[in-house]
Amino acid sequence: MIREHEQFQVQRVIGNNVVMVQGSKNGKEYVIIGKGIGFAVKGTGVIEGNDHRIEKLFRLEDRDEWSQYQILLEDIDPKVMKITDEIISDIGEQFAGKLNDKIYLALPSHIQFTIYRLRNGMDIVNPFLQETKMTFPKEYEIAYKAAEKINAEFQVQIPEDEIGFLTYHVYSAVSNVPVGQLVKASNIVSELMDLIREERNITFEYGSMNHVRLMIHLRFSIERILQGSLIDNPFVKHIKKEYKREYILAKKLGKAMQNSLSVEVPEEELCFLAMHLYRLFQTLEKNK
Repeated sequence: MIREHEQFQVQRVIGNNVVMVQGSKNGKEYVIIGKGIGFAVKGTGVIEGNDHRIEKLFRLEDRDEWSQYQILLEDIDPKVMKITDEIISDIGEQFAGKLNDKIYLALPSHIQFTIYRLRNGMDIVNPFLQETKMTFPKEYEIAYKAAEKINAEFQVQIPEDEIGFLTYHVYSAVSNVPVGQLVKASNIVSELMDLIREERNITFEYGSMNHVRLMIHLRFSIERILQGSLIDNPFVKHIKKEYKREYILAKKLGKAMQNSLSVEVPEEELCFLAMHLYRLFQTLEKNK
């Protein structure tokens, strides 16, 4: 929380929009985010607590997390921060609402490590690339343009697999879903798709409407479960009675999700999934 009469001593300018500071009253370290605030202070200086440019002041409560970001940011190439500012600006132009603050810390660290890996001949493999492209098309397009900026600035060639990972950062910034959670969800979606194939002995045409719809439904179902976002499903009793076979399969999928996420899957979510499976299998039957 910003205190009107607080002063913050600038410790380091991270980028045009990000500075590390120390509070004058409690001596604690913070990150201040605000458009152009880093550009306005050079080296060291003082920022008043009521400075209108301050959009966000936050302190990472976990000391290990803070130390990790501090070490990473202290070594960040200024050119990486410049590119990061441009990319975040592009994201903000494409999506309404406030971006997740941690994008200012996570994205430059990710970009710098990616450049390091490419310059040292290290492979970047993304097993979820195609799923990511289909699930987050708008975010992927922004990530693609971000990769072009990075290529031009650092004379590297960002592979498509890495664009998939950049897509996670874009989506995380606009949805507040942590990148680690997105990776975990992708793993689980892959497992659930395999389970459906095995249980019903079916195959999907990769990239088909049925394939994409199922994949997207499973992913957002997982996100709702992780975030504790309950859905209203007034047809629970009807679905359990009319779609018995699909409900049994939905329960198996729910058990798999519960084992992976360590979170109980609500009955409403299971029935919603059963209804979606019924429609899917009906469509596949008609197309035989």
